[in-house]
Amino acid sequence: MASRPFITCHVLDTTTGKPAANIDVKLKLVTPIHITTAHWTATTNSDGRVTAWSSSADINEVVAAIKKEMGEEDQMVWSLTFDTEAYFGKGKTFWPLVELPFAALKGEEHYHVPLLLGPWSYTTYRGS
Repeated sequence: MASRPFITCHVLDTTTGKPAANIDVKLKLVTPIHITTAHWTATTNSDGRVTAWSSSADINEVVAAIKKEMGEEDQMVWSLTFDTEAYFGKGKTFWPLVELPFAALKGEEHYHVPLLLGPWSYTTYRGS
């Protein structure tokens, strides 16, 4: 069985109170950029979750390489981008894309980022 990715996410449609399936999501490493220019893609499953990423670079291997170079006070900055216009429909949302940059620390083993999404608002938090 494959290990859980360093970063996972899920989307809840607040207008229906149900998981938001079939949203395309992109994940990229913002800093340190010298490690890789790779990005990862996924589509939320029927439960609104991303539990695996597609890319030529394994995210956990990239994170392990970064952590070897990091000092204790250093952080990685990542960005998740959700294609919300394709989900709601063109002209039916104020947020055609929702981009969530966040910082990840060396000592952490996993980050989960939930997105609570409506056509006119969204919120997020660090999940468990």
